[in-house]
Parts: sequence; C-alpha cells; structure tokens
Amino acid sequence: MDQARLRQLLEGVRAGRCSVEQAMRQLKSLAIHDLSFARLDGHRAVRKGFPEVVYCEGKTPAQVAAIVRKLVRHHDHVLATRAAPEVYRAVRRVAPRARYHAEARAITVERKPVPKRPGVVAVLCAGTTDIPVAEEAAVTAEIMGNQVRRYYDVGVAGLHRLLAVNEELFDANVLVVVAGMEGALPSVVGGLVDKPVIAVPTSVGYGASFGGLAALLAMLNTCASGVTVVNINNGFGAGYAASLINALAASGASR
Repeated sequence: MDQARLRQLLEGVRAGRCSVEQAMRQLKSLAIHDLSFARLDGHRAVRKGFPEVVYCEGKTPAQVAAIVRKLVRHHDHVLATRAAPEVYRAVRRVAPRARYHAEARAITVERKPVPKRPGVVAVLCAGTTDIPVAEEAAVTAEIMGNQVRRYYDVGVAGLHRLLAVNEELFDANVLVVVAGMEGALPSVVGGLVDKPVIAVPTSVGYGASFGGLAALLAMLNTCASGVTVVNINNGFGAGYAASLINALAASGASR
C-alpha cells in the first residue's frame, strides 16, 4: 500500500465502489506481513513515501526472495541493497522484472515506470574506487523517483576536474558527495554551491585511513556550511535523504 493506492481505495469508498468493511479488511491486512523470520512494515510507503527497503547482507537468498515476493504483491517499486549475485538469482525467480545493479550491489523491481519529480540530485565521487558507494546512492535516488546526474572521479588531487563541471552543479537541489582517503571533496563542494551537501565517507584508503574513519572525521569537521554526513559506505542512506530533500524542493516549486 502506497499513497497512490491508499488514495484510490479511499476514493472507491467515497464513490461506493468499495464498502467501508472491505476497505478496513484491506488496510488491516497490509499493516504487518509476518514471514516468521521477518515482520514487514506494510504501511511504510504510506508514512514515508517509499516501501520498506531490504538490506540483504546477513540474510539467505531464500529469505530475501521471500521478502521481495511479499513486497511486490503490494508495491510497484522495490529496492534491495547489498545484494550478491546469488541473491539476485533467487529474487529473479519470484520477481522476473528484477534488475541487478552490479556496481551498486542493489536490486530494483519496477512493476510500473517510476514517475520522476522535478529537480536534480547530483552524485559525485572523488575516485573510481568510490563508485560502488556512489552508485548505491544514485540507484536509491532513482528508484525513489529522482533525476540523477553522476560526476565521478572528480577528487581534489585533480581539482580542475571538479571545476570543469562546477556550473552544472548549480542545477542540483541536493548533492551527494562520496570520498575516501582524506575525505576532502565534500568540503570543497560545500564551498562552491548553495544547496545541501550530503557527505559520504568510504573505506577506501591506506592504513591510516582506518577503514574510512579518517574520512568520516574530516567530513564531520568540515568548515563548509551546509554539509551533513552519513555513516561510512552508506550510499543508501545518502540517496534516501537526498530524495526527501529533492521532494521538498519539488513540492515547494509547484506551489
């Protein structure tokens, strides 16, 4: 049950096509889906605008497939993150429209085309090695209904690469900036644009990067205003937050 389906159900009650009792049964049945090993939140799309997202690491392929099977019965768009190829193969057997995004390690299912809202989410990353995390953010934002522009390998070691696309960045309502090593790129971008910047540290780097901790601390200590930070390698969290920000910008522009 998403907001569009809820509206359709309520309009059916108003028009007399559906009784109050029938509507109550539908709403009750969608509250929680108990699979014994997982209790799915059937109303999350109504509250949040997007259904529950499946985090695949630590789950068996069979468990993920069962969760996706249940989700696609009630939702037009489904996202699963941190998915290995064998998980995707299991999902394809229950959801033939599933698509595997190898770099992002993500699975998306679109029963209907995703309507795109106005506005742009920009996703930047410092180096090629950061692309998997950047792609997780980009795929997340896209399946949630956003237009995404990618700018990869624009790190501070070759600052002219970023400056070459500087004017294009002004078009974005929100920017996701992914970097490992010393984690400097979000601070630079934050000093160039007047839009929210979501910084994503990655675990890319040599010994003293401490698995991304150095980049995380650098981003938390940025002197550029308007930069917020998510957890190490959390491209999904950044893409989700960027989608919410872009949705607010789009709703404000349409008033």
